[in-house]
Amino acid sequence: MPEQPIVAITLGDPTGTGPELILKALAQPEVSALARLLIVGDAATLARAQDYTKTSLKIHAVTHVRAAQFAANTIDVLDLKNVDLATLTLGRVAPQAGQAAYEAIKASTELALAGEIGAMVTSAINKAALNEAGHHFDGHTGLLAHLCKSPGATMMLAADKLRVSHVSTHVSLRQAIDRVRPERIIKVLQLTNAAVRRLGIEKPRLAVAGLNPHAGEGGLFGTEEKEFIAPAIEQARTLGLDVHGPFAGDTIFFRTLQGEFDAAVAMYHDQGHVAAKMLGIWRGVNVTLGLPIIRTSVEHGTDFANAGTGRGDPRSLIEAIKLAAIMARN
Repeated sequence: MPEQPIVAITLGDPTGTGPELILKALAQPEVSALARLLIVGDAATLARAQDYTKTSLKIHAVTHVRAAQFAANTIDVLDLKNVDLATLTLGRVAPQAGQAAYEAIKASTELALAGEIGAMVTSAINKAALNEAGHHFDGHTGLLAHLCKSPGATMMLAADKLRVSHVSTHVSLRQAIDRVRPERIIKVLQLTNAAVRRLGIEKPRLAVAGLNPHAGEGGLFGTEEKEFIAPAIEQARTLGLDVHGPFAGDTIFFRTLQGEFDAAVAMYHDQGHVAAKMLGIWRGVNVTLGLPIIRTSVEHGTDFANAGTGRGDPRSLIEAIKLAAIMARN
């Protein structure tokens, strides 16, 4: 039997619920069996979270991947030693926390690019803290695109059988409309097709959403479907992709969830995000497409309100680990 892939999990913002969610997830034997799991971040911060999660896993700090033991009831931590716990308050935005989160992401990305790990899973970060630390990105996707030199990266949300990728994400609605162009749509379709294949579906059936109500209703409510989206679909078909649409935004995601399609492409952030998050914010996974590495993430924020209480819900993290392990094996 081939060795399980190594999957790195970043600690996330140390003042949020990331550390406790990691402990809760890895305390479950079925989760630790998914892959060889390595936490990247500050070991002392993870140890502190043992107090309010009531977990008793052994924390094994290492300085390089090959020193990890991957033993039962043990969490291996690539210890960056980059948090001064005495100066941080749980649930508060702090530049030091943003810097620590950035360093964990950077270290994990470098390990993935070097082939030392098979995939990375990112815990939640706080965008304000990240920017206060001097790293001016709109979140993980932009930061990872920068670190990997992959400017065309985008995100796919996965929740149960619903998988939704996006032509644009963190831009204004005005800018999003301007980005609905054939070349971008085709690129996202190709990225989505490749990602779904890594999940084990050999020939994905892809659906494309319209931009306007009722997918333009034949031009009555807008012409973007005729001018840009339909031509992109036709061109994608000539490239060998099984693509359908454009479909009305108010039905496409239900049809995908029911199994008619393996993934859907949304034209802008909220069109796809609302659909996926209606299934439960703690169940969704964020996958970055267009990178030379595999990255999945929780689909929720730092949950500052629950930091230090032990009430954080690890379900999204568990699903992100599952998905990363599947993609790494494939």
